[in-house]
Amino acid sequence: MKNKPIVVDAHQDIAWNILTFDRDYSQTVAEIRSREVGTQAPIFNGDTLLGWDAYQNGRVAVVFSTLFTAPIRKKDGDWDILCYTNDEEAYRLNRDQVDAYQHFVERNPERFTLIQTREELGSLLEKWVGASDEEAAPVGLVFLIEGAECLRTLDDLAEWWQLGVRIIGLAWWKTRFCGGTGEPGPLTQAGYRILDGMAEYGFSLDISHMDEEAVLQTLDHFPGRIIASHANPQALLETDHNRFLSDRVLQGLIARDGIVGIIPFNRFLHKEWVKGDPRDWVSLEYVVAHIDYVCQLAGDARHVGIGSDADGGFGLQSVPIDMDSIADLQKLVPLLDKRGYSQEDIQSVLGNNWIRFLENTLPETT
Repeated sequence: MKNKPIVVDAHQDIAWNILTFDRDYSQTVAEIRSREVGTQAPIFNGDTLLGWDAYQNGRVAVVFSTLFTAPIRKKDGDWDILCYTNDEEAYRLNRDQVDAYQHFVERNPERFTLIQTREELGSLLEKWVGASDEEAAPVGLVFLIEGAECLRTLDDLAEWWQLGVRIIGLAWWKTRFCGGTGEPGPLTQAGYRILDGMAEYGFSLDISHMDEEAVLQTLDHFPGRIIASHANPQALLETDHNRFLSDRVLQGLIARDGIVGIIPFNRFLHKEWVKGDPRDWVSLEYVVAHIDYVCQLAGDARHVGIGSDADGGFGLQSVPIDMDSIADLQKLVPLLDKRGYSQEDIQSVLGNNWIRFLENTLPETT
């Protein structure tokens, strides 16, 4: 195992799955899938891609773990319980997810740990580097708010920082801060104010779901670090849909030393694939193509990584045919090697770019 590169996954909806489907990611992938046979989880979210064995076999050392709620207008059914009608409800539901993470880590202290500081990150990575092939190492969880309606006022930023949140995305769909996926719009005055508050505390910004107009304004205004935790290039999908990143946005991110996390979701890899299609004609080569596109635009391999969005509304049925779980992200290694990427560049793409980002943005200590 030690000869495999460390993987950092910049987007997993772990708490949402714990609370919505009672998924226990301390179990193996096979155990979770077996337990969920006949339940609504695989019907609405697909068979899981995550599990303790997948984290270990894939050397997934760090995960950006989301606090995610949806506006009530996007509620998918009675099963979709983490939906809000106002900012107070969004706040409560996000706090419930913090509690879920804390309880999960308390129940599995040898397997999962919360990462809030550079010191904690360094200690975690030492365990991964020093572990033998037979030894397990804990998975570090870094909190990321996906959709910032839980920020009722600027004063809430202090509480979320104290709770361990280090990255905030202002939008999922449109929020009072800016336009979002499928709902265009610029930054609002509230958006500008929250960005200023985030900069004061040291939060990083995730623009994955923000509308392009708002992103371009943000690139000019926000002095802090900007990333796209889970988003793919627009050009390869031959679309102008604002869920994907235009070359203009990609170039702006690259100029700000940002990083883009590529999603191995077939709908985000091939323009003709739609949910429910067979997955046998989409392979991890398409993931490599999206990685390579960003690298060619940047002129290096320092601005792209992985943001799987695993179990975030899709599962096994919607990822490339050569992928059974996130452990199979390691299959990107020979594919990138075949494209001429050096081992250093491959390690950067799979994990080191995100590690560098965290080392530059996490506080030294609490």
